Amino acid sequence: MSLATAWSTTVGIDVPIVNAPMGGAAGGRLAAAVSAAGGLGMIGMGSSATAPLLRRQLVALGKVHRPFGIGLVHWVIQDHPDLFDVAVAARPALLSVSFGEDWAWVQRAHDVGVTVATQVATVEAARRAVDAGVDVLVARGAEGGGHGEPALGTLPLLAEVLDAVEAPVLAAGGIASARGVAAVLAAGAAGAWLGTVFATCAEALTKPADRAALLAASGDATALTREFDVAAGYRWPPSLPERVLCNEAGVPTPVNAGQGVGLVTEARPAADVMARLCWGAEELLHRWC
Repeated sequence: MSLATAWSTTVGIDVPIVNAPMGGAAGGRLAAAVSAAGGLGMIGMGSSATAPLLRRQLVALGKVHRPFGIGLVHWVIQDHPDLFDVAVAARPALLSVSFGEDWAWVQRAHDVGVTVATQVATVEAARRAVDAGVDVLVARGAEGGGHGEPALGTLPLLAEVLDAVEAPVLAAGGIASARGVAAVLAAGAAGAWLGTVFATCAEALTKPADRAALLAASGDATALTREFDVAAGYRWPPSLPERVLCNEAGVPTPVNAGQGVGLVTEARPAADVMARLCWGAEELLHRWC
């Protein structure tokens, strides 16, 4: 049984698995490895992104012969318009811009033939994005690591969005295993958008101490906070806290982690992670069907 979906076939990837564009973790090297393994590797530009930083990660990506993507934060490209210019000029197979309500960037990307995506946390947000011309939606549940509106869990949100719009919908939030990938594909998702499981890969930009903390954590060792954004002076609104890892004393740390973190116990190369996700999901779906 193949994991391919109509969306993954259209994009030109072998399997409908995307590494989330995590700022500080998802650089060019990780994106290249995920794409080489048949998924869609995404370069993530987070709160501190700049055009020179993206250029460096595009160099790290190298001359890939597979589709890749870039993920941006809306308020960051407002502060650094050249960041968007560099992203579009790279001609990614998918450009994701999230956490904003100004949709002028959609047409700018479409004008040069770039397909666009955005993360949504409610059905209303999904409808607004489709009305604005967004091609692909990422239904990001409250379980997800990093920033997002903690409105609904991944599966309830996915089900509602799939019923509400015709656009391809990728599922995100707490998906860190073959079982999770199989579950969202069985529910009708066009693909799975995974973060934490790829943040621990050898190719990720994750600091060694942070990687060790992620691998040792249990699924209940995360919390929502704005503490680190406020301290850094980042312009994240109160409605978009970040889910981070907690230490043994239950104190939040500046390490993004989703609630699937307890399923991630070994640091493996991205190709190995992809193989395990694909093989396991295929086996489960074959069993269920």
